[in-house]
Amino acid sequence: MKIAITGATGLIGKKIVEKLTGNENEIIILSRSIEKAKEIFSGNVKTIKWNPYSVSEIISDTGQLENLDSIIHLAGENVMLKRWSDGQKKKIIDSRVKTTAALFQIISKLKNKPKSVVSASAVGFYDNKVENVCDEYSQSGNDFLAEVTSAWENEVKKFAEENIREVRIRIGIALSKDGGALVRLIPLYKYSIGGSIGSGKQWFPWIHIDDLANLFVAAATNEKYIGAYNAVSPGITTMKEFSKTLGNVMSRPSVFTVPEFALKIVLGEAAEALTKGAKIIPKRTVENGFQFEYTELKSALKSLA
Repeated sequence: MKIAITGATGLIGKKIVEKLTGNENEIIILSRSIEKAKEIFSGNVKTIKWNPYSVSEIISDTGQLENLDSIIHLAGENVMLKRWSDGQKKKIIDSRVKTTAALFQIISKLKNKPKSVVSASAVGFYDNKVENVCDEYSQSGNDFLAEVTSAWENEVKKFAEENIREVRIRIGIALSKDGGALVRLIPLYKYSIGGSIGSGKQWFPWIHIDDLANLFVAAATNEKYIGAYNAVSPGITTMKEFSKTLGNVMSRPSVFTVPEFALKIVLGEAAEALTKGAKIIPKRTVENGFQFEYTELKSALKSLA
């Protein structure tokens, strides 16, 4: 298959490329830094320079995007990188909404358009204050992350206007030994200062990086996938349960708690992304026949920690 990927140099993108490479797939990386992409990936992966923020030239070579089976779109600023100042909020929004709009602009002009576009989204789409279970049929929330994610998904939906199968993968907390939340937490447990965040009662919608990458590949290659899918493990857990399990796996205590007020001092409004969390299940993902390799948190952490 011929598949193009944006955001491929990130944590999730690298794992997806790893899954796709070597199966007679033709992989094309769209990157703002050709040098970085070539440094990460081997010679059997093609690279095209693109700048979704450019007014004059968004992409250097549209010809290579003809007759694609799928585009996997992963671009997006890390929401926990900095405090949510007005400027940072704009970066978070633009890195999702503007890049998707730029991708649509490119694709709509192709003579032979891709069969599908599979875009990253996030579980931040949901109301993180509700006590009910959230699945893909649930309504969106009204906080900052929910508004960003809704606007992002609305851009993705436009691909359907071009008769392109559109898929939105609402990603939870990806567990990986190569980056993300787990890599930041493990050192704390090694020094026996690990523990819960906030009340610990908030839900922790986790997913193993292998399952996440496999879901993207399935969505790109299987016509059954249309619309939104939650990329979270069926093994629902709370923040407190996650902390306790990680401590158990690492044979370290999990007794410390980072109070919510302290996080608000450091992170401001962004603290809510850590102290609040909806109970999210992968209803449509499971209904579509996707097989999770890791449904139990302990086995997932043992494979990574």
